[in-house]
Formats: sequence, structure tokens, C-alpha cells
Amino acid sequence: MSRGYFGIGVEGISKAANLGAVLRTAHAFEASFAFSIGADPRALEVRMTDTSRSHNHLPYYDWDSLDEMRLPKGCELIGIELTEDAVDLPSFRHGLNCAYILGPEKGSLSPRAQEMCAAIVQIPTKFCLNVSLAAALTLYDRALCFGGYSGRPLPSHLTSRQRRKKSTVDQRDIAHKSR
Repeated sequence: MSRGYFGIGVEGISKAANLGAVLRTAHAFEASFAFSIGADPRALEVRMTDTSRSHNHLPYYDWDSLDEMRLPKGCELIGIELTEDAVDLPSFRHGLNCAYILGPEKGSLSPRAQEMCAAIVQIPTKFCLNVSLAAALTLYDRALCFGGYSGRPLPSHLTSRQRRKKSTVDQRDIAHKSR
């Protein structure tokens, strides 16, 4: 990863399984911090789903309201939400220092949270995804952008094993079509 930092959190989360998965994902992608805003107290019981024990590895902030939220100086808040004016995630340029905020299960980011965001980004799908999956896709996209990975090869650059496998599949298709 590059320099800078990022955090991820959820507004109004109500299920421990989802919060636990978001925290585990944050830990896996080496987030600098994680947070929740107005979480249902039952959602904070994440011991069964946060199997990486993220609380031992990154700070977690549980704020009661958006007014209590305190992000580091220079940290941009980025909303992940399906809206008409949102930027598609594959086209979004991630900031070096930012915090991603997602809406609750069966809901959306509040209008106030959206107003506080420097940008609203959407995962280009037909309908909303589970909040923990949306968190994982967002952080995966960030990792691709900042991770220093090489470009993906064109199909002509398949490994010899992939070429052999594709050749076998093509031969089966030809045999099936000739029947």
C-alpha cells in the first residue's frame, strides 16, 4: 500500500454479523481505523463474527451521532451509496487520506451524512448489496488503485497451464457441436 491512511465505518448498523464482517474486512485490508455512528447496541456484540479480533489491531470508534464523529485533520469522508449523482466505483479516484462511510442494512446514508461527504460513490449494481460486501468491494478497489499491482494480462498471455485447459475446453466444444 501507499502512504496515507483510510478508515471505514457504517451509519446506523443494526446487526452484529454485518459489523463484525466490516471490522474483519477493515483489518484484512489494513485500514487505519474503523467506526460506527448510531449503532444499535446489539450490533456491537461482534465477538462471534469478527474472527480476526480486529479490536486488537486497529482503533474502533463508536460515535452516537454524526456530530460526535471526529476524523483526523485532512481526512475526506467518502459516502458509499446508490444515488443518481454518485460516481461509479471503478471510475473513482480514491483519496490518499479518507474515511469511507456506508449506510445501514435496509436503508441508506442519511441526508446529513451525504452532505458531509466530499464524494458519493456507488458500486455499479442493479440494487443494493449487503453492507459488509459493499465495504469489502470498496476496500478491494482501493487496494487495486494503491497497491502497485501490474496490469492484467491480455488473453494471449495466458499461462501454459491456462492455454492447455482452454484448448481442452475448446476441443470439447467442437466435439459437442459436431454431434
